Amino acid sequence: MTTPDFADLGVTLTEFGGRLRVWSRHATAMDLVLFEGGAEQFSLPMQRSGETWEITTAELRPGRRYALRVDGPEGEQHRFDRFTTSLDPYARHVENIGSASTPRWVAVVVADDKFDWGETPRPNTPMRDAVIYELHVRGYTQLAQFVPEPLRGTYAGLANERVIAHLKNLGVTAVELLPVQAFGNEQHLRQQQLTNYWGYNTLGFFAPHAPYASEAARQAGPEAIAREFKQMVRTFHEAGLEVILDVVYNHTADEHDNAPQVLFRGIDNAVYYRLGENGRLNDVTGCGNSVNTSQPVVQQLVIDSLRYWHEEFGVDGFRFDLAPTLGRDEHHEYHRDHPLLQAIASDPRLADAKIIAEPWDVGFGGWQTGNFPLGWSEWNDQYRNRVRRFWVSSFAQARITGHHREGVGKLATALAGSSNRFADERGPVASINFVTAHDGFTMQDLVSYNTKHNLLNGELGRDGSNDNHSYNFGYEGDTTDEQTLFLRRLAVRNLFGTLLISAGVPMITAGDEFGRTQRGNNNPYNQDNELSWVHWDWNEQARERINHVRLLLKIRAEHPVLRPTNYNHGRELSDHSTTLEWFDALGETMPEWEWNSPQTRSVQYLASMKLAEGVDRLLILVHGVNDPAPFRLPNIDGIAEYRLLWDSAVDDVQHLHTDSMAIATPGQRMHVTGPSMRVYAVRHRAITGNTAPIQLP
Repeated sequence: MTTPDFADLGVTLTEFGGRLRVWSRHATAMDLVLFEGGAEQFSLPMQRSGETWEITTAELRPGRRYALRVDGPEGEQHRFDRFTTSLDPYARHVENIGSASTPRWVAVVVADDKFDWGETPRPNTPMRDAVIYELHVRGYTQLAQFVPEPLRGTYAGLANERVIAHLKNLGVTAVELLPVQAFGNEQHLRQQQLTNYWGYNTLGFFAPHAPYASEAARQAGPEAIAREFKQMVRTFHEAGLEVILDVVYNHTADEHDNAPQVLFRGIDNAVYYRLGENGRLNDVTGCGNSVNTSQPVVQQLVIDSLRYWHEEFGVDGFRFDLAPTLGRDEHHEYHRDHPLLQAIASDPRLADAKIIAEPWDVGFGGWQTGNFPLGWSEWNDQYRNRVRRFWVSSFAQARITGHHREGVGKLATALAGSSNRFADERGPVASINFVTAHDGFTMQDLVSYNTKHNLLNGELGRDGSNDNHSYNFGYEGDTTDEQTLFLRRLAVRNLFGTLLISAGVPMITAGDEFGRTQRGNNNPYNQDNELSWVHWDWNEQARERINHVRLLLKIRAEHPVLRPTNYNHGRELSDHSTTLEWFDALGETMPEWEWNSPQTRSVQYLASMKLAEGVDRLLILVHGVNDPAPFRLPNIDGIAEYRLLWDSAVDDVQHLHTDSMAIATPGQRMHVTGPSMRVYAVRHRAITGNTAPIQLP
């Protein structure tokens, strides 16, 4: 993909000094501005070759601060300002030499530094086996008393052995880090003395966010910051865990038309950003600007940045914020065969990287769930909404009207891998299943609040989604009412149960496994405080919830039938797909009319997958109403018994197998309390010394 004009952009250290290359089609002059401390020292003119500006000088040595001053034509589409400096888009380190309220950003030359990755290979966890855990680097350990105080909220703190032990004990396979590419605070936040806690405001696509490094590393310089990040990745790899980055290539910290220039605006606004006919920024991101990925130079920058983080920093995958923006053409229309989307998925240097889209932006035609090309997985918001409606908001409807809103049909499709949304060639692993994410309610708040409570954000409650499918089960927020707390616990366990047995790739939000709350704030993007930080002081109910998640992930890991890579639309057994046979509560084949009837909220299904040693089978029961109901387990030829593996109605799963109902037989009747789920393992009758028939009867 690289063309000569786009090759080796940024600073390259040579025997003659640092060589800086910057691309700008419309610039008429470009200077390298050098700084000593926080003040400009002098500037040097750069020479133009084609559309690339270049200079080689001994002044560009490691540790040197520098920026760009660019001049060019006037006009509606241009924003050149020869009195203001801009950042090098390929800067390896970014610093603020101004103040918190009035920042002035400069790049810093970083020395080549060979890192010892040891002998541990990348985990390279197959997508079908992945369990993703989304977390915030700073917020995850800021309150962790077991982490040495100087390391709390840092890359080094995240690599703490007890953090790693918790993640391993839980059963996740990868952490997904909210943005760690260098970012800044927007104007309106600085005016309110708030910060961009989440980090979706990129300054440097090649630079680790320095404030997440320990104070010792920051004092030692950019190379030490990079080493701390790499050591974090190495520690995760040694534990068999992958590191995925949430990356923001759809917009930059240049913000809106009237904001100060920081990055692309002063280099070549007309090329790097999407513009309307009036020359003003065309914003399809909701963040003031949209990067113009119809331009080859922008496509190259994204690919170069991904390769750099994958190869230099060892990261294992990427989640692309507002990814449809990357797939928009010169007319701002989305196309799944966009050159950049195809290049990301097919680049041989990214062949073993996980590629995940947030498949929506705020532009026309911005909702594209299920419409990314082969090689991409996607956050599945339709899955999220279906699961929330079934287990949460439908119970609010039932309390008001006496009737639930919907039947089991849409939930069943979600459990089976969302084949209604993703093409057969992509399969269930294209679906990143989630119930919560950083953006929105935590799982505890989802069952504790009817409405968002966002006044602390300083936007008069106008920010954050109003469409949460949440329900407080009787009281808004904290309560001591035992019945309400019981119903909330059940709802959370049913949400986790659905998430962790569904076909697809599950994603857990940090802290949901032990009941983290944000007090009803569903958009705490500017709350860098205890409201957003993870609290590690667990009570007994938190430990019980952790044990449920651990058990569910253990079941998922031990049963390939829960992790198919292909869809199965028939009944033939396969080693890549799961055959599903559906039954009503009484063990009879599910009639067609019942699927979408709100009167039918109970279903059971037998999931089967062919293995080399036989057939892996699980029976899953879903009971979606409050009242207990009679169930009769399916009477299927060849099955000797069902052994209970998990029951959401049980508080302490450590006592699960002492229950008298832990072993059940085909056709057995039982009362199932509600709302709840159960997972049973299947033991087959012995057939001439072998176990497990080869196919369903």
